Amino acid sequence: MFAPPLAISTLAIVLIVALVVVIVALILGYLGVKARSRRQSGSYAEHVAAADSALEQARAQDRGWHRESMVEVARRALQQERPGWEFEELHLVLVDDRPGQDQDRAHFVAIGESGDEARVILGRSGDQWSAESVQ
Repeated sequence: MFAPPLAISTLAIVLIVALVVVIVALILGYLGVKARSRRQSGSYAEHVAAADSALEQARAQDRGWHRESMVEVARRALQQERPGWEFEELHLVLVDDRPGQDQDRAHFVAIGESGDEARVILGRSGDQWSAESVQ
């Protein structure tokens, strides 16, 4: 039996090779992100615990550090800046309690269903908190 030679154009070969390279890159990128998430999961929990501890210290030193009101401001900012985006978790990750009240800052991180994140930075003026930015 004689089989005719398979005729594939050079362009088809280049496209197939490019597709394989892209698929391999996507798979390796996904595996890299998963590995990084596993490595950082412990340190992330430590940062959240440290921020909670700093919040307790700040609350003991002056009034106005009410977590419930801060969380509500962060939720409203997320709804305004990212309408329709749903998040599963909202963590206080940084408390910047400076002398006085007008320079205090608090950072929250919202984690979405697919693992995407948004950082909300709150600023304080007197006893009122407001969102400075959503990143």
